[in-house]
Amino acid sequence: MAKPFEDDGDVVVETRTREKTKRPPMYRVLLHNDDFTTRDFVVFVLMSVFRHTEASATRVMLHVHHNGVGVAGVFTREVAETKIDTVEKLATEHEFPLRLSMEPEDGPKETDD
Repeated sequence: MAKPFEDDGDVVVETRTREKTKRPPMYRVLLHNDDFTTRDFVVFVLMSVFRHTEASATRVMLHVHHNGVGVAGVFTREVAETKIDTVEKLATEHEFPLRLSMEPEDGPKETDD
């Protein structure tokens, strides 16, 4: 916001205050383990929807398999919701009960044991 001009004789000085832009809150998209969704489908979802490499997708899938839950990615709320909807539709089309959820990034953290 500009402040009024200050006249200092021959020199005119204008001062402005910069407004800081606040970053949007981020959310972790969590994949939950189940006994029916195949490992191949989970890797496919991680690669196609969450843009993981095959190695990274396999690592996340194994983490979910062994620990019950794992982080697929961290996004703004709208992007996280869209990715969850996309995966749920894919899972339904392939008749898998794959479940996802999201939590604020500053919320409880899962441990990587």
